[in-house]
Amino acid sequence: MDHESPLLHDLFGIPWLDFNLSTTLMTFISSVIVFIICTLAARNLQMKPTGFQNFMEWVVDFVKGIIGDTMDWKTGKVFLPLGLTLLVYIFISNILGVITMGVWGHTLWWKSPTSDATLTLSLSALVIVLTHYYGVKVKGFKEYAKDYVRPVPFLLPFKIIEEFTNTLTLGLRLFGNIFAGEILLGLITKMAFIAAPITFISIIPMMAWQGFSLFIGAIQAFIFTMLTMVYMSHKVSSDH
Repeated sequence: MDHESPLLHDLFGIPWLDFNLSTTLMTFISSVIVFIICTLAARNLQMKPTGFQNFMEWVVDFVKGIIGDTMDWKTGKVFLPLGLTLLVYIFISNILGVITMGVWGHTLWWKSPTSDATLTLSLSALVIVLTHYYGVKVKGFKEYAKDYVRPVPFLLPFKIIEEFTNTLTLGLRLFGNIFAGEILLGLITKMAFIAAPITFISIIPMMAWQGFSLFIGAIQAFIFTMLTMVYMSHKVSSDH
């Protein structure tokens, strides 16, 4: 692709600190969309749900199933809001750049915010920090610390390394899939403007790739949420 993301260079006078304006914009838009969706779903609640309320209740039950598969529900029910937020937010963020791409001049403004590694790694780091927080909160610091030397003490360095690898793999997996999807979609779009016959031919692969990208966006949101609950269960459960 011939366009670049808008950056604020040397933020706060720090030479290596760049600020991506399009990622910030799309993160805000994703948050607004999720807020609107949840607000609409919570309006005029009925005992016999229909339409959009019925769909959102299915999503809630789906997240309950994820939590129930990874830990005891009595322990995991507190993580329902976290899982629901991650699933909906990441899915919406994933598909924004699939629906359309906004380019002004040679500057890319409208894209999936999850195609930026800064956002995905920030999400994964936040998740890992939360697992440690709830691990200490549920078990107490002493019992929580003992998990790092179980079943044998020499595993301590490997378990510390595991925390960093979990952060990297969780964030980079999401980033890689969404970024690659946007790159290929951009190449197909660029091909469509070469000549009229190619424009007609490129419609089919573009529609096919958009459908596949929607599927990938949903799968990646599910994987991120599932792994979040798996990591959480390792910290808060005694019988993992």
